[in-house]
Amino acid sequence: MASVQSTAKPSARERLLAAANELFYAEGVQSVGIDRVIEHAGVAKASLYNTFGGKEQLVRAYLDHRHAATADRIMQAVAERDTPREQMLAVFESQGRQFDRPDFRGCAFIRAGAEASPDGLVHEAADTFRGWMRELFTRLAAEAGAADPDALGRQLQLLYDGAGISALMDHDSTVAATSRAAATVLIAAATGASVEA
Repeated sequence: MASVQSTAKPSARERLLAAANELFYAEGVQSVGIDRVIEHAGVAKASLYNTFGGKEQLVRAYLDHRHAATADRIMQAVAERDTPREQMLAVFESQGRQFDRPDFRGCAFIRAGAEASPDGLVHEAADTFRGWMRELFTRLAAEAGAADPDALGRQLQLLYDGAGISALMDHDSTVAATSRAAATVLIAAATGASVEA
């Protein structure tokens, strides 16, 4: 008996999110009109409004989807390391691997947040992701024995943000090695450990 393969077409929601992810990340949230997303997704306009309600809600869903994917990628890299110090550095290594991607356009959250009104869903999604990153760095800093885990968490987040912006603006993926080296020094200073390569 021949095996039965699923020929189910992705749902309208899945197609809209895929189109939003591709277009919003490549060109910016404000640059891409809703009609382009609908056309790219191959769905009816009513599908967008029935599924998401409007563009702002679609952008929020796009950012939530990116948050989940980025968190999975980072947490997988963290889980592969044994010590909190190595885990913090793994975050930078994971980020650095993104810099070499031909479709790298910087941080989706920083870009979308910069274009959004400060009290809307888009800004809220960007803040949520940045809060997650800061909490991760702060938790790992505490586990590593940092004298002030909150301060180290904020320093590492600043370095993470800056590395992404530098890689985008300078078109230089080697910034990943520089940011990892700087993180190594910050972690050593905060924990009283020796600087290791």
